[in-house]
Amino acid sequence: MTQARTHAERETGDTTDGSTASPPGISPATTSSDATSSDKAAVTLDDVSAGYDGTDVLRGVSARIPRAAVTAIVGPNGAGKSTMVGVIAGVVRTTSGTVTLPPDGRPALVVQQSGVPDQLPITVREVVRMGRWAHRGPWRRLRREDHRLVEGALDRLGIADLARRRLSTLSGGQRQRALVAQGLVQHSAVLLLDEPTAGLDVAAQDAIAAALRRAADDGAAAVHVTHDLADADRADHCVLLSGGRVVAEGRPEDVLTHDTVDHAWGLDRYRGR
Repeated sequence: MTQARTHAERETGDTTDGSTASPPGISPATTSSDATSSDKAAVTLDDVSAGYDGTDVLRGVSARIPRAAVTAIVGPNGAGKSTMVGVIAGVVRTTSGTVTLPPDGRPALVVQQSGVPDQLPITVREVVRMGRWAHRGPWRRLRREDHRLVEGALDRLGIADLARRRLSTLSGGQRQRALVAQGLVQHSAVLLLDEPTAGLDVAAQDAIAAALRRAADDGAAAVHVTHDLADADRADHCVLLSGGRVVAEGRPEDVLTHDTVDHAWGLDRYRGR
């Protein structure tokens, strides 16, 4: 067994903001070697800092994202969860550190449905087909196999009956499912979803969770951002962030303890710790 280390055990940097220090009573969480060893990892972040407009949001983040597993990146608002996903996707530049990705293709990033303009005049099927552009290019005709993958993703997300509808006419949950289907057909080794179930109904949440699990079963590193602890607890692997730093990572049952959660959300200071 290897150790799922707290951030404070990884480095001895500045702890004046309290975000890197291990909270009292926390011992290193254990996890399987499959989740943490670099040879089993689909994505490796080593001492990564990144942010926007000259201000770092992530500060010295090191983490291992395992392949063939669902990983939840969890933490309070402003913890750096979306920035971490952006770094892995390559849309947020690092200011220091290294990110190691699989050699076979770029990660598939699924944006939140609220980020898609309502004026976009495309159907659900066209949205999903765009996911195959990474393999065929935007101006080349899709092959039979591409169409098979598109129809399979529509079925998997329960939106085959909506394939001819304009994306702008759908509910938030339906739109998000279409975007997840677009991510699935990319067949990337790394699938990234930024709070995919936020504000959605139960049916949409279940469909997206099932799609994540299927992608992991097919060998992908399926990563989703969430602030919902119950949602994170259903993952195979968990990275807990607070203040742009990793508090702990490993199996959810080992990471999401009362002490680590209280520390990440700043509740320990109100409980006399």
